[in-house]
Amino acid sequence: MYQTDLWKYCTPEYCRDMLLSFRLLGNARWPDQKVMACLYGFSNHTERHYHAVRIPKRDGTYRKLLVPDYMLMKIQRNILHHILDGCGISGCATAYHKGAGVMLNARAHTGKNVVVKLDIKDFFGSISFPMVLKSVFPVQYFPPAVGTMLTSLCCCNDFLPQGAPTSPAISNLVMKHFDESINKWCRDKGISYTRYCDDMTFSGNFNPGLVIKKVSGFLNAMGFELNETKTRILYRNGRQAVTGIVVNEKPQVSRDYRRKLRQEIFYCLKYGAKSHLERQGSEAGISEEQYFLSLLGKIRYVLLVNPEDQWFREAEERVLAVLGRKAG
Repeated sequence: MYQTDLWKYCTPEYCRDMLLSFRLLGNARWPDQKVMACLYGFSNHTERHYHAVRIPKRDGTYRKLLVPDYMLMKIQRNILHHILDGCGISGCATAYHKGAGVMLNARAHTGKNVVVKLDIKDFFGSISFPMVLKSVFPVQYFPPAVGTMLTSLCCCNDFLPQGAPTSPAISNLVMKHFDESINKWCRDKGISYTRYCDDMTFSGNFNPGLVIKKVSGFLNAMGFELNETKTRILYRNGRQAVTGIVVNEKPQVSRDYRRKLRQEIFYCLKYGAKSHLERQGSEAGISEEQYFLSLLGKIRYVLLVNPEDQWFREAEERVLAVLGRKAG
């Protein structure tokens, strides 16, 4: 067991040198004393360096983000790249790291009899200062003074702000023990488990109530809470969608999404994007080229999920030809 006396003989100078080695201000040619004064200033009053942003959600409500100012964001990005990028996370985490994405999350649950989707209530707002300090900057690797400063630079009002560049990576590290423990419990019962940010998915042949009870108890012990209004139990005889991808037989974008996209492509290729935008009443502020690029992005999303869809493969070629003519 590691104890704080591991750093019993660690001097203030050693802590300073460790912090300076992280190059949190980038390549700023400041004296060491000025760099340290800047870091202490930000870490002591991080709440002064955020502004709130509201992002509309599909259900008509808003997601509140706390976005850091330029200098604090620069510091946090350096923490991310110089410290956090090298930290290992659970293989069950399918968001916020290289190679992650909705396809990785959905693929594990394809063709299962039962799919259970659970959501963590106020995920980022429930990750506290002590949780970050213990899981991300622990005393095993950082002197207490260094770990405390780094944690302060990543938190706002003692919680993890959704909107800071460090928060996604930190959330995966905080959840690592949960992911690995729940995955072991699930694996012993033949259950597949993945977590995409605050969305947890379980699939296989099992009693949903048993999984929900186990997960809820574990989360409560950590300081989290299930958002029961978002709990979903999906069976094979109905549509099973995981992070927006239907997984009943094979990963596939929903039929409704594909139908609407086919219709959109048909009108644009036959009558032109300008005519289609006028019909939709949304022609202002977007060029035909921008619209076709947006259309291409949607087509490639469908092909990412199902590369064998010949109709959309041909549509991709036709849209690329249109963009080529416009560029020429």
